[in-house]
Order: sequence, then structure tokens, then C-alpha cells
Amino acid sequence: MTALLFSKFSEVKGVATTTEKLKSFFAESRRVLLVTKKPGMKEFKLAAKITGIGMILIGSIGLIIRLIGYLITGS
Repeated sequence: MTALLFSKFSEVKGVATTTEKLKSFFAESRRVLLVTKKPGMKEFKLAAKITGIGMILIGSIGLIIRLIGYLITGS
């Protein structure tokens, strides 16, 4: 009987910590959203250029690897 009560207590305790974790998560999320701001056009263009260059670079590396593989296997 005591084991049954203990298991029920530990389940309730687990729920309380989960609730505390959720409250903490939402508080931190709210704090981050209050600090962030919308980027200006200059900052947005810079981020778009960097992203585009990264995509082209990764695509080029993949193309080179694919061509090398094609030349080695011949198929």
C-alpha cells in the first residue's frame, strides 16, 4: 500500500516540475521576444547575401563531389 502511495506522490512531483519547466520556458521566451527587433533593409540584404553565398558554396561542393564520383565509377 505504501508503495502505491509513494508512486502516486512521485507522479505528482513530476507534474509539478514539468509545470515549473513550462513556466520557465514561457518566461524566457517572452524575454527574448521583447529584446528582439525587426531587421532593417541593410541588415536583411546582408543576411540574404550571406545565405545565398552559402547555398551556392554548398551546392558547388556537392556538384564537384558528384562529378568526381561519376568520373571514378564511369556510370
